[in-house]
Amino acid sequence: MAHIVILGAGLGGVPMALEARKTLRKQDTITVISDSPTFHFTPSNPWVAVDWRKPDAIKVDLAPMFAKKKIDFIHSAAKKVQPEKNAVLLENGKTVNYDFLVIATGPELAFDEIDGLGPLDGHTQSICHVDHAADSKLVWDDFVKNPGPIVVGAAQGASCFGPAYEFAMIMETDLRRRKIRDQVPMTFVTSEPYIGHLGLDGVGDTKGLLESEMRDRHIKWITSARITKVEAGKMHVEEVNADGSVKKTHELPFKYSMILPPFRGIPAVRDIEGLVNPRGFVIADKTQQNPAYKNVFSVGVCVAIAPVETYAVPVGVPKTGFMIESMVHAAAKNIRCMIDGEDLCHEATWNAVCIADFGDGGVGFIAMPQIPPRNVNWSADGGWVHLAKVAFEKYFLGKIRRGAGEPFYEKAVFDMLGVHKIKSKPD
Repeated sequence: MAHIVILGAGLGGVPMALEARKTLRKQDTITVISDSPTFHFTPSNPWVAVDWRKPDAIKVDLAPMFAKKKIDFIHSAAKKVQPEKNAVLLENGKTVNYDFLVIATGPELAFDEIDGLGPLDGHTQSICHVDHAADSKLVWDDFVKNPGPIVVGAAQGASCFGPAYEFAMIMETDLRRRKIRDQVPMTFVTSEPYIGHLGLDGVGDTKGLLESEMRDRHIKWITSARITKVEAGKMHVEEVNADGSVKKTHELPFKYSMILPPFRGIPAVRDIEGLVNPRGFVIADKTQQNPAYKNVFSVGVCVAIAPVETYAVPVGVPKTGFMIESMVHAAAKNIRCMIDGEDLCHEATWNAVCIADFGDGGVGFIAMPQIPPRNVNWSADGGWVHLAKVAFEKYFLGKIRRGAGEPFYEKAVFDMLGVHKIKSKPD
């Protein structure tokens, strides 16, 4: 009998647990450790922040769902992973031993790396966590009573840009519905070298599509932007040339601001030689296995992926849900291979499929593989994107509540977009 511990219960951890239960032997035990008692459907956070969704509508209680699937659940934060001991030390003082560990924690939000950033000790809002989004909704309620300038975007070191675009457009849609759009100048600030880069050097014509959306919605933008400091009601931004020199400085006034922060690995895994890179992201090969600790795997946003190119302002690579699902498949099958004494042969496809909702439309794109050059490089916009995301939210949460297994993204996304599945390697 093997004991598999999964650290994290988000978009990577919960599907990982359910896939492991389906793939591994009946006698193998699975334990999920999470600092939250609930699963949150993170892609719906922008809707929560403008009161288009209530937080409870996108949450699922984990303990009863896992119990139905015969998966153990521990509600506690991890204090330190101890790979040399095959153990995880918890904040509650207990130690959990494992035969195999899957790290699926997501990132730590590094608000502290920019003076004045963030909702706790700073002056900007966040939609990275459902609780942040719920707090942002309260600020939004006050803002729409006395509107003014908005600054929205993604800071240097962020590894996910789609939600910043989504939230900018969703806010703009909400303001038009309230008939106060004319009172709100909007500026989009991003570390990307151009609009629509998305950390992927663009997908299809995302540059043209997103620039067009911003022009149509009268949203100004600053790219290659480095936020140096945020004060109450004012953001200091450097616009950077390709050689690293400062092209222009900006002082942007705001009455409301949401900035996606830099990402880094969580403290429980940071600074463990061989396990993580200097930013604390978990090192994994094509099979999702850590090269130094062979019984440790990793899936999701916490996985270390090199940027597409080196830019003067750091631009991280996103890990989309579809990509994470392929990581989950590979990790579960390769753990089973190790249990059975077989060679690891399953690799994640690392394809990207994304639907970015704008409230009354949106942009969808497919990148196969995620890093260019690609076999499929497609993007399109239209009202269908909003409808597709609403439908997918219901589909995904329904599967989580039932404890249904994979695939979460594969069938739903390809059926909605009407494209054929492309595998980089046969099963």
